[in-house]
Amino acid sequence: MTELPATDPLFSVSDRVTIVSGGSRGIGKEMAAGFARRGAPVVVTGRNAETLEATVAEISDETGTPVRGIVCDVAVPGEITNLVEQVIGEFGRIDVLLNVAGVNRRKRVETVTEEDYDFILDINLKGAFLAAQAVGKQMIAQESGTIINVDSLNTYAPLKGVAPYAMSKAGLVMMTRSLATEWGEHGVRVNTIAPGFILTDLTRKLWSDPTMQEWGLGNTPLGRLGEVEDLVGAAVFLAADASAFMTGQVVRVDGGFTAGLMWPIPFDD
Repeated sequence: MTELPATDPLFSVSDRVTIVSGGSRGIGKEMAAGFARRGAPVVVTGRNAETLEATVAEISDETGTPVRGIVCDVAVPGEITNLVEQVIGEFGRIDVLLNVAGVNRRKRVETVTEEDYDFILDINLKGAFLAAQAVGKQMIAQESGTIINVDSLNTYAPLKGVAPYAMSKAGLVMMTRSLATEWGEHGVRVNTIAPGFILTDLTRKLWSDPTMQEWGLGNTPLGRLGEVEDLVGAAVFLAADASAFMTGQVVRVDGGFTAGLMWPIPFDD
């Protein structure tokens, strides 16, 4: 079991029932592990039962905290309903929703098919909305809760070749603000984390290309690409009492990529 030092209660997520949508790999997996390490009862969801089962076993073994896995494709409304009903039935409440599930297909706009568009938007935006809506009803009833969406660097400026993805994430920001505006009176906070370029199993091949490395590192003030672990602190902060007066906000965890333009002009000596 990984032991952590005693923490300030202001930043505690201990005993907060947490759902991590899309938590079977990558960013979601590390967030799920991060919350489990800090004593939160965690429910991890994913579309693939085999991958989900392996993730649940790995996190449970590593943290010493049993983690629950429930198969859920957020593109299927009935599976979201089943997920929320199971969690409420087992734990009686939901304190945190980490809306991480997301997909992408890199294509030129003129080659994007209707199937591509629906696949991306149904998971990234519609699925995130329906998950937030279903969980939000419970949070409104209990008069407390925190929803944390995960958007993208593309909500700062869209990258070429990912138009539907960028559109879905832009919609996610407006969703975050809308939910925050409507649900604040019920004690429900809604924020979003916007990661920069994060190394995952799916992106390491892309970032192993020397040209991509030079561009990414040259435009990131902190001089490195992000690791999935870099996002855990922001998620814990947004789920904890430390951010009690924050809602409707975008927290960028990008190594400073969006801080300014890094042009190759030397300073005058």
